[in-house]
Amino acid sequence: MSSLEWETTDRVLKEERVFAPDPRISTNSNVMVYAREKGFSELEELYEWAVSHYEDFWEDMAKRLHWFRPWDNVLRWECPDARWFEGALCNIVYNCLDRYMDTPIRNKVAFYWEGENGAHKTYSYARLFDEVNRLANALVRMGLKKGDRVAIYLPRIPEQVVAMLAVARIGAVHNLIYSGMSEKALAERIQDSEARLVITADGYFYRGRVVELKPVVDSAIRYCPSVERIMVVRRAGNRVMMVPGRDVYLDEAVALAGRHHPCAEMDPEDPLFILYTSGTTGKPKGVVHVHGGYMVGAYATTLLVLDLKPEDVYWCTADPGWITGHTYVVYGPLLVGATQLIYEGAVDYPDPARLYYNVDAYGISVLYTAPTAVRSLMLFGEAWTKKFSMGRVRLLGSVGEPINPDVWIWYRKAFGGNCPIMDTWWQTETGMHMITPLVPLPLKPGSAGRPFLGQSASVVDAEGKQVPPGRGGYLVLNNPWPSMMRAIYGDREKYESYWNRFPGRYFAGDAATVDGDGYFWIQGRVDDVIKKAGYRLGSMEIESALVSHEAVAEAAAIGVPDEVKGERIKAFVVLVQGAQASDYLADQLRDHVRSTVGVIAVPDEIVFVESLPKTRSGKIMRRLLKAREMGQEVGDLSTLEE
Repeated sequence: MSSLEWETTDRVLKEERVFAPDPRISTNSNVMVYAREKGFSELEELYEWAVSHYEDFWEDMAKRLHWFRPWDNVLRWECPDARWFEGALCNIVYNCLDRYMDTPIRNKVAFYWEGENGAHKTYSYARLFDEVNRLANALVRMGLKKGDRVAIYLPRIPEQVVAMLAVARIGAVHNLIYSGMSEKALAERIQDSEARLVITADGYFYRGRVVELKPVVDSAIRYCPSVERIMVVRRAGNRVMMVPGRDVYLDEAVALAGRHHPCAEMDPEDPLFILYTSGTTGKPKGVVHVHGGYMVGAYATTLLVLDLKPEDVYWCTADPGWITGHTYVVYGPLLVGATQLIYEGAVDYPDPARLYYNVDAYGISVLYTAPTAVRSLMLFGEAWTKKFSMGRVRLLGSVGEPINPDVWIWYRKAFGGNCPIMDTWWQTETGMHMITPLVPLPLKPGSAGRPFLGQSASVVDAEGKQVPPGRGGYLVLNNPWPSMMRAIYGDREKYESYWNRFPGRYFAGDAATVDGDGYFWIQGRVDDVIKKAGYRLGSMEIESALVSHEAVAEAAAIGVPDEVKGERIKAFVVLVQGAQASDYLADQLRDHVRSTVGVIAVPDEIVFVESLPKTRSGKIMRRLLKAREMGQEVGDLSTLEE
């Protein structure tokens, strides 16, 4: 965790707009259908029951899935260690695929896939089942067994999903590594997980060029003695070196494999995957998630937060190389039997029409994306939205970092004007949505809403005491949940650190406030809090004030050491298309922040830039901006989009 001084920061950004739920949408939402099944007529009644009987709630969700053997005990909790559904046997892949094979869902589209170069494929649940089984058999023929780790270094192509499911089907553990990672980052993750096999591709298409992958793997494994074999997907058609006896093409391997491989029966606490957090500094952490609890959490939140229904076509723009893609591209949608779109390329390439075209062409009804994607669309204004039909969109989602209120408003307007927005807060470590709106809730732009059903969260001071509404503090989760991480691979001390700062409670590392209605407002990482003249300011609030100006598309605020003030505020600003940078505009922006937030939040320096450093999962890397400002080492930058 951070070594910062344990102080609190109050909320200074005032946002009072509230949007009532549309009864036509909320009445038939999945969460209200579930509430009525439980005998509740009001959502508030369901909230109260679920948090006071959270084991019963999670057991209820688990009963909707298939188990080879039922559990003896819902939860054994000895902080920080949880065992959910103790005594049961399951496999998440069975629930994603096998249980549909004797139902009409077998012929339903699981996902449409579109490549950046115009390639198209359609996968029914039956086709996906067949390809997963064949690859599972090929893996077993290569000597893979339960518990082995498999590194998957693939882009957003169908084989990425197939590989994850095939590895999990045989009881092995997948370590999916984002395809933009450098040789060094790849080697670190393979080394730490001790992977026996790497599944990769020759290359892929991204922003109009071929990105080569196989040569990166060849270089990385020189430092990875655990790797025995490499399996290669043919995607881009670029020439690659194949080492006889070590390397094999995936299509050739599955051609020799049988058509069916039974799902391994797994203890719910058996590892499903290791996913390494990414950043610009420090050793990556291998977050371990398990078959049983992760499955239940992914299922429940996909069903009740994203509100997916049988007729929906869903699109989450995240890459499965991040936790959003694991839970809400691969596992969650398959667990609820949904149809979705998976797109290989960038959503704004070659121009902003790409995202709108996909929404129109595939009839997307539920869109889940990151604030950074929305802000990139804002750069080009609303004209692009009018070229395509957004008429089928009924629900929007936001993920990755807090969304500025004015970006929230623009997002809603651009996609029809009355869609509910599920602004979700969660982490790699939590595995699922933790604080989120639900469709029947009134919405407040910029707020992540309330804790999910069965969850309790608080904002506390340095001593762990709950702070009054409107006061800033540290966001903690008060009780265990099924999809919580079970370990940091090979680092027990790091895992325990999440629970040590506030004993018995999970400290998320974020600053937040909660208002009088119980809505949480995430202020960002505690590391990003700016200490100026005795005040502590959330970077998100300064940025929101800047973005609310009509000339600003994006902003990032950092604290720079100052002998008098402690820190001064330096803001990096990206302007909308057509706006011109000038000293006059900088003064206008300072006046705007002064009138919107207050004099203490006015930036001491404003720098106009073309873009901001962001990970490809959508997070602005303020720590990188600060490190560069102070002349510090910035570390591996391969995960950055800009």
